[in-house]
Amino acid sequence: MRDTFQPAVYLLASHRQGTLYVGVPSNLMQRLHQHREGLIAGFTSDYGGHRLVWFEQHVTMEHAITREKRIKKWDRAWKITLIEQANPDWRDLAVDFGVEPLPPHRIVKG
Repeated sequence: MRDTFQPAVYLLASHRQGTLYVGVPSNLMQRLHQHREGLIAGFTSDYGGHRLVWFEQHVTMEHAITREKRIKKWDRAWKITLIEQANPDWRDLAVDFGVEPLPPHRIVKG
C-alpha cells in the first residue's frame, strides 16, 4: 500500500461468501483497526465483517466516494466476482500490511 492516508474503497467479509460490507476511509489501516477492535458500532460489529478481502486506492476522496456508491448498488454476485478476480481464496489482505491474522475458523470454504 503506497500511503495509508490515501482514500480507498474496501470490502470486508465475515467469511468466504459471507456478509459483505463496503466502505470508504481516508486511512484504510486506521479504519481496519477500528473495525477489528469494535470501535465502530454498526453493521460490521453486528455481523462480524472484519476480513479485508478487496480494496482499491483513489487519488481523491471524491473519486473514492463515487466508486463506493456505485459498488453499494451492485448485486451481491457482482461484488463476489470483484473479490474473486483479485483474491480468489478470500485471503485477509490486511495481513499483508502487518495486521494480526484473524482466527482461521472464521473462513468457511464455499
